[in-house]
Amino acid sequence: MQIWAGLGNPGSQHAMQRHNVGFMAVDAIAEVHGFGAVKKAFQGWTQEGRIGAEKIVLLKPATFMNDSGRSIGEALRFYKLGVEALTVFHDELDLAPFKVKVRIGGGLAGHNGLRSTDQHLGPEFRRVRIGIGHPGHKDRVTGYVLGNYAKAEIDPLADMLGAIAGEADRLADGDDVRFMNDVAMRQAA
Repeated sequence: MQIWAGLGNPGSQHAMQRHNVGFMAVDAIAEVHGFGAVKKAFQGWTQEGRIGAEKIVLLKPATFMNDSGRSIGEALRFYKLGVEALTVFHDELDLAPFKVKVRIGGGLAGHNGLRSTDQHLGPEFRRVRIGIGHPGHKDRVTGYVLGNYAKAEIDPLADMLGAIAGEADRLADGDDVRFMNDVAMRQAA
């Protein structure tokens, strides 16, 4: 069993913000793989399903980004899982828009959702880093990440989310390198 947590902020006003691309990714996975109904649990929303042989619980914390780790930690404790069973999907300023990279552990790069998760669970969890690009100057970061995707970005965003969902079986199997390669190939097609 694995827990895949998408980071974002609850509420319709945040739905299309770059900071919510983690929520968007788990929603795409749930839709493509026919996950069950949304349930309220662990201070958030969950959906259960299977990808290949793996049971996956998708989690969208409703705690707001800055306190995501509380919800994620509660889910891991409930299922008696260690941090090795966790994958966190999040926006990444340091990657070009729509690039997708996976790694275990690493720095927090000022990301409050990652900081909260690290505080509750330590740093050694798997991260699916979804590139949103950088606005160019640190003074513009907050407005940029909390800004909505532009109309011109919607098609590439949909392509990337479709690629993540379509290759999710590679993540479920733990083949992070093949997942990254196959997502990139889908996006190039």
